[in-house]
Amino acid sequence: MSVGAQAATRAATQATRLLILCMALWSATVEAAVALPAVNARAWILYDPGSEQILAQHNADQRLEPASLTKLMGAYLVFKALHERRLDHRQQIEPSPNAAVPNGAAMHLQAGKSVSVDELMLGMLVVSANDATLALAETLGGSEAGFVSQMNQEAQRLGLANTHFRNATGHSMPEHYSSAHDLARLATAIVRSYPEEYSLFSRHEIRYGDLSQLNRNRLLWLDATVDGMKTGQTEAAGWCLVASALREPRRLIVVILGASSDNERFADAQRLLNYGYQAFDTVRLHQERQALKRLPVWLGKAPSVEIGLREDLILSVPAGRAASLTERLRYHDALRAPLRAGDPVGSLLVSLDGQQLGEYPVQVLHDVPAAGWLGRSWDRLRLWLKNF
Repeated sequence: MSVGAQAATRAATQATRLLILCMALWSATVEAAVALPAVNARAWILYDPGSEQILAQHNADQRLEPASLTKLMGAYLVFKALHERRLDHRQQIEPSPNAAVPNGAAMHLQAGKSVSVDELMLGMLVVSANDATLALAETLGGSEAGFVSQMNQEAQRLGLANTHFRNATGHSMPEHYSSAHDLARLATAIVRSYPEEYSLFSRHEIRYGDLSQLNRNRLLWLDATVDGMKTGQTEAAGWCLVASALREPRRLIVVILGASSDNERFADAQRLLNYGYQAFDTVRLHQERQALKRLPVWLGKAPSVEIGLREDLILSVPAGRAASLTERLRYHDALRAPLRAGDPVGSLLVSLDGQQLGEYPVQVLHDVPAAGWLGRSWDRLRLWLKNF
């Protein structure tokens, strides 16, 4: 081999080694960038509310004291009452002597001095004011005990199997508990059902009387994509947090229960949010009301109807794995009119490498009125012949 050829061979070998080294370094960098961070809390969850996926968790279904995260259920009931017009934003409420007693975080209400529902909501959500929470609870439930009964009924309706409340504010009591998973689902219900009221969670500061108070959720200042939701702390519960971030088009929710310090809960939540957005790709599978299939309809004025999803289906998929997603549509194949837009007809099952990621309800996209007497009679005859 000539000297020139040997030099060329050595250069090629060095180039190959350099390429392999670069690839190894790149691979290690990517792996490090998406490594699940260490979290020392008693329980935690990283949750995608849009697709209801658990992206990562530790003891997420363990029953633990939620401290002031309890007030998320109070907020849900207040928002519900506003939408059902049982409560008005400008409605004036006179706090009872029981509600106006300073106990922990407070707006420093005065018994008998009127305050608006809007001000009380801000007090409850932004600075976790116990007096504001009790004033709202007594207004809606007649008493704190009456409101707590409503809280437990709503928890049951939402399917929060590891949640039970004994008070409205979150102070420690036997049999007062929730779980990281339940709290993530409750936060999801608030975001989905009451988006306008949800914006209250992002307020940085409130002022009542001569007192200004800052939101206890420091992530609102540290991360511009964080827009909620709630902090909590007692000696028994430790330091707790529900944090929600929107980095379009995907929202993620983190719940931290039982962190050992104030700083640790925020640092852990921030690390989990960053991990969720770095380690998972955002995949929009279908748009809301996009027709997935057209099904035949019996006894109707139209012979068929389109079916689809109520809202956009956006999934969190491990980075680079979107091509491995599979879908299966499961539906009722004997639809009978009358049908109304929104009627459930089945579900869309999405899997990754054979493991189901989620099941999403499919509905009728358009009304199909019942046919006239002649049309119904003809379809009944066809159905009889079909099943004969």
